[in-house]
Amino acid sequence: MNLDAFFDAEFEELTAVAAATKSATRKSFEALLSACTASVKTGGKIMLFGNGGSASDAQHLATELAVRFKTDRAPIAALALNTDSSALTAIANDFHYDRLFSRQVEALGKPGDVVIGITTSGNSENVVQGLQMAKDMGIVPAALGGKGGGKLNGLADPYIIVPSTTTARIQEMHIMLGQMLCGALEQELGLV
Repeated sequence: MNLDAFFDAEFEELTAVAAATKSATRKSFEALLSACTASVKTGGKIMLFGNGGSASDAQHLATELAVRFKTDRAPIAALALNTDSSALTAIANDFHYDRLFSRQVEALGKPGDVVIGITTSGNSENVVQGLQMAKDMGIVPAALGGKGGGKLNGLADPYIIVPSTTTARIQEMHIMLGQMLCGALEQELGLV
């Protein structure tokens, strides 16, 4: 292995994906910010979910919103639906893993809320079903995706699709966009 070449190639790919993401996602980011702002201003909440690394991103971003991002301020109602081990195992056991998020959206969601499904492929069935439940309930079915959007095309709206097929680069952009959402939401709500 040529470590110098590997190191440089990773940064070059990251830089290229970041530039492409900046060009491709401005309008969808604006739409997601608008939906989240409207939700919080009217007493709604933001629910996030995903699998694996995307589950970690959902938990991270929900915490940034509920606790603080840049400064001490009033909390923003947000939660990650992939953190309750009892609910997750009961739903997977009693129903099916595909219903992991739809069941929780059904139990906790209400019109005016926003759900944000996070999936690098756009094809995770439990994320698809979670967003479908949200849509059926009058909840905004938003998502962060990649790899062309997958099954969430036509369902998620707003849908921020990172223009890459590399999972690591998509995840890096998801956390960047998620943190941008936290910062912009604090400003839109006048909390900073």
